[in-house]
Amino acid sequence: MTTTSKPIALRRRQLGLALAGLAGLATAGTGQAQAQQQLRIGSLVPRNSPYHQQLLVLGEAWRAAQGGQGRFTVFTDGSQGGEAEMARRMRIGQLQGALMSVVGLREIEPGIAALQNLPLLFRDWDEVDHVREKMRASMEQRFADRGFIVLGWGDAGWVRFFSKEAAVRPDDYKRMKFFAWGSEPEQQAIMKSLGYTPVPLETADVLPSLQTGMISVVPSTPYFALASQVYDTAPHMLDINWAPIVGALVVTKKAWDGMAPAVQQALRAAGEQAGKQMRMQARAEVDEAVAAMKKRGLVVHTPNAEQMREWNALAEALYPRIRGSMVPAETFDEVFAHLKALRASRAK
Repeated sequence: MTTTSKPIALRRRQLGLALAGLAGLATAGTGQAQAQQQLRIGSLVPRNSPYHQQLLVLGEAWRAAQGGQGRFTVFTDGSQGGEAEMARRMRIGQLQGALMSVVGLREIEPGIAALQNLPLLFRDWDEVDHVREKMRASMEQRFADRGFIVLGWGDAGWVRFFSKEAAVRPDDYKRMKFFAWGSEPEQQAIMKSLGYTPVPLETADVLPSLQTGMISVVPSTPYFALASQVYDTAPHMLDINWAPIVGALVVTKKAWDGMAPAVQQALRAAGEQAGKQMRMQARAEVDEAVAAMKKRGLVVHTPNAEQMREWNALAEALYPRIRGSMVPAETFDEVFAHLKALRASRAK
């Protein structure tokens, strides 16, 4: 009995040591994975801009929630390519998130285009905020269904037209060449059908293309025009709020699912706060940027009532072409319904 029990006891002890060793390896592996966890965020925003600073604050909140572990990196100035390219990089795991406008977000969920691609529809920021909040829950669910988590919503100001020559009427721009996003062929087709000349490019190509004469008009927010010095080569700005630049910070669901619940909660709270700060800053910067550029030679052209009627007529002509092509019909109709209800309530 003793001769058989000793080997059994020895084997049990060896098995226990082996299991303990495996547990130790597993624990070490988990700690190593946590230490190596990374969040790589791409964006077109300029380095050291307020948008970049908000992303860095968010990154610190994410790291703090993990006890200082993890590596957070922000790629600014379009160093990871245009927004369509960043969407592709997230899908293949080269980026875990991105701060993008509708141009990139629509590569994930086409319905988001309803918030940005409807010219002269929104009269003020209150209308933009109202429609976004009405659509937010369903829109975020659609992003989640496609493998992305929305952390926060932002915007970057109103699009104005910056041109090399003075222009105030829609027809004035037909002799010029427009910058157009390379990832929006539907928009280019619509522009061509109306007699305009789009030149598909990426953001990094805007300034050199202006300087060489490849393009002569850039639809841009005042802040971007100032930061990129577009106004130096295109010193004429049309003072109309053509459309808001709406954006969001998203991360891949794969990266999100790899975080502990407490880390997710901290990241979502930081994303919500970052979105609020970006919206506040962007709206304040519109007038500040215009004032700064005017001091440096920018000429602002404000359409009179007759010219504004021509612009509104152009927008009305664009809506049927946009519905179902640039913007899915369902979300197009939803935006108009929310605005109609809001304006009716204001009129009471």
